[in-house]
Amino acid sequence: MLRDGSAKGSSTTDRRADVAHGAIDVGMFATLFEEHPLPLWIYDRATLRFLTVNGAACRSYGYSREEFLRLSIVDIRPRKDIGKLRATIKSMGAGGPRSGVWRHCRKDGTTIWVEVFSHPINVRGRPALFVCPMDITERVQAEEAQRQLTDRLQERERSLHYAQTMARLAHVVTCSDGSFESWSDTLPSLLGLTERSMPKSARAWMQRIVADDRRVFRALVIQAARTGKRMDAEYRMLRGDGTWIHLRHAVEPVASRRGARRRWFSTLQDVTERKSAELSIRRLNRVYAVLSGINALIVRVRDRPTLYQESCRIAIEVGGLQLAWFGVVDASVRRIDVVASAGADQGFLERLPRDLGESGKRRASLPAEVLKDGRAIVVDDLLDDARVVLADEARARGLRSAALLPIRDAHEVIGVFALYSSEVAFFDATEMRLLDELANDIGFTIGHITRDERLQYLARYDPLTGLWNRDAFRDRIDQYVRLTPRDQAMAAVVVFDIVRFHTINNTLGQEGGDDLLRQIAARYRTLTDDTGTACRLVGDQFGILLLNVSTEDDVVKAIEQYNAHIFDAPFSLFGAEVRVAAKFGIAIYPADAVDADSLLKDAESALYRAKTGLDRFLFYTQKMTDRVTERLVLENKLRRALERDELILHYQLKVDVDTRAITGVEALLRWNDPDTGLVPPQEFIPTLEETGLILEAGAWALRQARADHRRWRRLKLPAPNIAVNVSAVQLRSARFMETLREVVAGHGHAAAVSIEITESMLMDSVDETMARLADIRRWGVQIAIDDFGTGYSSLAYLARVPAHALKIDRSFIAALSTDPDTMTLVSTIVSLAHALRLKVVAEGVETEEQARILRLLKCDEMQGFLISRPLPEEELRPLLAA
Repeated sequence: MLRDGSAKGSSTTDRRADVAHGAIDVGMFATLFEEHPLPLWIYDRATLRFLTVNGAACRSYGYSREEFLRLSIVDIRPRKDIGKLRATIKSMGAGGPRSGVWRHCRKDGTTIWVEVFSHPINVRGRPALFVCPMDITERVQAEEAQRQLTDRLQERERSLHYAQTMARLAHVVTCSDGSFESWSDTLPSLLGLTERSMPKSARAWMQRIVADDRRVFRALVIQAARTGKRMDAEYRMLRGDGTWIHLRHAVEPVASRRGARRRWFSTLQDVTERKSAELSIRRLNRVYAVLSGINALIVRVRDRPTLYQESCRIAIEVGGLQLAWFGVVDASVRRIDVVASAGADQGFLERLPRDLGESGKRRASLPAEVLKDGRAIVVDDLLDDARVVLADEARARGLRSAALLPIRDAHEVIGVFALYSSEVAFFDATEMRLLDELANDIGFTIGHITRDERLQYLARYDPLTGLWNRDAFRDRIDQYVRLTPRDQAMAAVVVFDIVRFHTINNTLGQEGGDDLLRQIAARYRTLTDDTGTACRLVGDQFGILLLNVSTEDDVVKAIEQYNAHIFDAPFSLFGAEVRVAAKFGIAIYPADAVDADSLLKDAESALYRAKTGLDRFLFYTQKMTDRVTERLVLENKLRRALERDELILHYQLKVDVDTRAITGVEALLRWNDPDTGLVPPQEFIPTLEETGLILEAGAWALRQARADHRRWRRLKLPAPNIAVNVSAVQLRSARFMETLREVVAGHGHAAAVSIEITESMLMDSVDETMARLADIRRWGVQIAIDDFGTGYSSLAYLARVPAHALKIDRSFIAALSTDPDTMTLVSTIVSLAHALRLKVVAEGVETEEQARILRLLKCDEMQGFLISRPLPEEELRPLLAA
């Protein structure tokens, strides 16, 4: 306890006892306490309140003495330190002096670090603590700064090591004698070596460099030593695991004290991944260039040989490949025929196995496997692959890797495109994806060319016999008469058909009749190589052009030769021998006519006379009065028929292929002759067209169709669109155009009537025809192209026709279920029509099988005896009502 002034009489022994028990003299203590330069205070250990403080404490903490004595030691501690403070005081015994580092709070709120020296004492009999807090804030801050600096340096060292590891970097310091002074700890792992197996000098280092690249390292060292400047180079180095890496090596001199030996600092980086990526990009760019070049070729190419050869050339010149070739399957001999190649062949392809099957114990060749499995084959190393049978030949030509791609037309593999590179493993997965896309593009183009060739073929040739069709034959005649002076040569147009051909069809069916026509064409081909002088005109009617004949006797001899060669021997039909005969009609150029159409017409007229008489062949002459008289009689009867309203319309239904719902009707012109009854259209419509009466008959047909349509609507029957056939004579007539416009305008329902024109009409006065058709469409009248496939219309013109529908000729539908080529053709026509946004109508559908196939081929509508025969209007009404 502190004592007051009454203690003056105490003895020395008593004072010593007081000191020993923690009691001190008040006067002496007060002076030392107050004048001490360091902060001092005493606080009660039970209440923790300040009992006294000196001036230094007041100045240091910013409190007045009175403020201090109202506080406890808790009030000058940060809140977070109070728990620790109480625990420390609680555990403190009665021992001697203690010290510790604490945080204190000044009055202004600042926190300082203090090192506290304390000693327990008694004040008035209560335990207290004498405390001297020394401000060590600056020392603590300096120590913290040093610690942070040390941490940062250590973190920087760790980061540098991590960065070097991630960047695959290392360094080495080399002395002037070539020995290694030191290296980074990332270098051994970079090289896949242990510290013990590390090279210790530049000489040992060079032994690990790939032999071909040692000259690069030697030049780097020499150049750096000569110039004293930073130099860099790249080379390949062997790792400890036996693989090699690409190293980028930069070397530069290290600044040193004067007189000291020069040292060199080398930075090393593993750039293998970058080099691999660069190589991949170069390869990929070459493949992209090939893909782009061949796709540009595909846009303009129109034939297979050009496509094959140019694709090979682009692969070599643009893609930087060594060899490229195309092989196409020849199924007849079961082999692959090389049809185009480019690059380092030098006899390689002659030795390449190209058979499609296995020979004895030898496995099939790689091209054969591609064709068999329909999958690409990649050979990464031609010199180290058991499947390769020409490894030595490949080595001699610098061929190291190959890719063999299947080429497909639709779903059928038809060939192989083989590419060879001078680099091992050139064709990786990314490049193969592009090459597969390229192969698909080539296959699609080949299919397109095939279909285009097929359409071009059908435009000129008869699909059944392979002979020219009527249009092509007419062009050949026209070409001859235009180029041959009339006074210098004679030619004959011969038309023949088979006697009682309908009996063959009725007995053996259409298939038997078709087979007979094919055999006739085949026999003709064996007689002459010039198949361009013959054609199948229509049905069983054929045409022959005899060139450069001198007399009519020459013509007769030639016909006798044709007749004997073709018809003397029996034909085999379904295993039975059938003999047939022919009748011939002949027209002579220039005696009978000087243009192709007239010559054909005259020959057909002569044939008609031969068929009605006993002659096997007849020449046409201008004196055929019987024929002229007959024509005049028929013309007069037709004029009377028009006057007496003897013409009638029969209607044939058109239905949806899928639902069989009625979509329209076709109006068919019939003549009800009071003398003979119904006259077949082929017996009077040609005369209507030749005489121009078709204009009047056509106008009547349009008006009658309008009247019937109105009747159906008046009777509350479904009134489908009525299609009326229009001839070339009508379309060229302004009077017909006026009639059609009148019918449309007068009916008030443009969709009631549509027109059908034949495909061959599109090529007759093209610009004028297109203009008239455009006018008709503007009036709201729909246009269908009739008998498609039998004419010779350009696809460019076809795309210009403002039509809504395309009708496939009945001759194709008849062979649909028996001839795969015909099915392919019909499928192509449907696709073409849909691509031009046209509906497709099939004519002459007679069986459910034909209807099923048409449904599968996505045909839109159909008509024929399967649905209904042509009916008079009154017999059609119940079908409409149903």
